[in-house]
Amino acid sequence: MLSVSTSRGHLLYKLCSSSSPHNNHPSSLLPIPKDSMAPCIDTFRTCKPQLSHKDDSRFCYMNLFRPVHFPSRAPITNSLDGGDVWLKMLEEAKSDVEQEPILSSYYHASITSHPSLGSALANILSVKLSTLTLPSNTLFEMFISVLEESPEMVESVKQDLVAAKERDPACLSYVHCFLSFKGFLACQAHRIAHKLWSQDRKILALLIQNRVSEAFAVDIHPGAKIGKGILLDHATAVVIGETAVVGDNVSILHGVTLGGTGKQCGDRHPKIGDGVLIGAGTCILGNITIGEGAKIGSGSVVLKDVPPRTTAVGNPARPIGGKENRRMVDKVPGLRMDQTSYLTEWSDYVI
Repeated sequence: MLSVSTSRGHLLYKLCSSSSPHNNHPSSLLPIPKDSMAPCIDTFRTCKPQLSHKDDSRFCYMNLFRPVHFPSRAPITNSLDGGDVWLKMLEEAKSDVEQEPILSSYYHASITSHPSLGSALANILSVKLSTLTLPSNTLFEMFISVLEESPEMVESVKQDLVAAKERDPACLSYVHCFLSFKGFLACQAHRIAHKLWSQDRKILALLIQNRVSEAFAVDIHPGAKIGKGILLDHATAVVIGETAVVGDNVSILHGVTLGGTGKQCGDRHPKIGDGVLIGAGTCILGNITIGEGAKIGSGSVVLKDVPPRTTAVGNPARPIGGKENRRMVDKVPGLRMDQTSYLTEWSDYVI
C-alpha cells in the first residue's frame, strides 16, 4: 500500500506492506531507504539517495523545485576553486550542519557536493533565478560555461565574499553571504551577464538582468563595468546604468542610483573610483566622476564631479569644507564603512 503526503513542495512516500523488502517498487519512485526518520535526498548532480538499513519503514523525499536529472559534464578545473575562501566555506558548512542537522541536505546540494566555488555559484544562481519556463539546469549549464572560460571572474567572486565578511558586521561567515546576501548574488549574476554582453550575446545578458531585477530587486545593466571587492549592502533598489563604471573595493548601500540625466545618449553614466563609499538613497546622475577614496553621504544628489578623498553630501551635493577648504578623507571609505564622521564638521548639527 502506498500513502502520499505533501509538505512545502516535497512529496513523502511511505510503502506500507508486510511483503519482502525486495519487492518491486513503482518505476516513478527512487530507491527508498529503510531508516524511518532519515529522508532520501536526491543529491545535486548524481541523484543517488543515501541508504540506511535499520528497519523496514521506507521513506523518500523528492524535490519538486529542481529537476532530478542533470546533463553529465567534465569536472570543473582547479582554477575555479577560489583558494582559501572555498576551503573556509567547506569548513563553515560542516560546522553549520553540525549545529543544525536539519540543513544537511540543503548545504549538501548548495555547497559540499560541489568540486569548486565556481560550480557552487553556478548552482545557487541557477536555483535563485530559475522559473517554470526557464529551468535551473539550463541556467546552470550557461553559468558554468561562462565561469569555466573566465577563471578571473571567480577571483572577483572571492574578493566580493571577503568584502562582505570584513565590512558588514551582520555577515556571520562566507557561507552566510554566499547563500543569503542578495547583493552578493546579484553582483555575481551581473558578472556573468556582463561577460555575455561583451561577447555580443545580448539577449541572454538582458534575460539575466531581468531575472536578477525580479528576484533580488537589483537592476544592473549588463553593459556596466564593475570591479572586484564590491559590497552591495542590503542592495534593495540599487540601479546601475549601462555605461557606468565601478572601481575596486567600492561599497554601495541600498537605494543607490548610478543613472543618466535623461538628456544624453552614449556614455551617460557615472564613473566611480576605487575605494568609494556611497551612502543609502544616493543618486549620482550623468557622466561624472567620483574620485578615488571619496565618500558620498546618504540621501545626496550628485550632479558634478567629486574630487578624490572628498566627502560630498546634500541635495545638490557639496564637498564638506567647500571648494577651498575641502576636508580630505585620510582612510579608504569603501573599506572603513564610516558613514557619519563627516557630521562632526557641521557646527550647526544638533538634535
